Amino acid sequence: MKIAIGSDHGGFQLKKEILAFFAAEQKAGTELGKAQLTDLGTYSEESVDYPDFGEAVARSVAQGQYQYGILVCGTGIGISIAANKVHGIRAALCTEPFSARMAREHNDANILALGERVTGPGLAREIVAAFFQTPFAGDRHARRIEKIRAIEKNGCSCK
Repeated sequence: MKIAIGSDHGGFQLKKEILAFFAAEQKAGTELGKAQLTDLGTYSEESVDYPDFGEAVARSVAQGQYQYGILVCGTGIGISIAANKVHGIRAALCTEPFSARMAREHNDANILALGERVTGPGLAREIVAAFFQTPFAGDRHARRIEKIRAIEKNGCSCK
């Protein structure tokens, strides 16, 4: 499983914690540890704009370079909004493990968004594990995902 990860300055520390979590899982030889993560930035706590990193991760997932993405900003709200503007992206802001499981199982979410200022490192590890250990259920949920794709395809001619 290939995962792109990105954050703005407000999510930089939590992104580092998530990268460390995956490294520990790899060292432990777990299934989750087999994931290959690529950090698309930012690389410091210097102020940057979250849409830049939301778009970079989302485009890399939408173009098939990565199967999934993880995005982190201060709340997870802005960066998930930016990511969801990219065609084919279903970014889910999750604040606890149940939502993370449902985002994958029912919504086939392909990007997990988190907020550093609202989610501590321990809880973030639980959310990440729940998200990546849960498969998409398909069946009736696949029909709903197709409806989302149809909305995306038809767009909006709103002015």
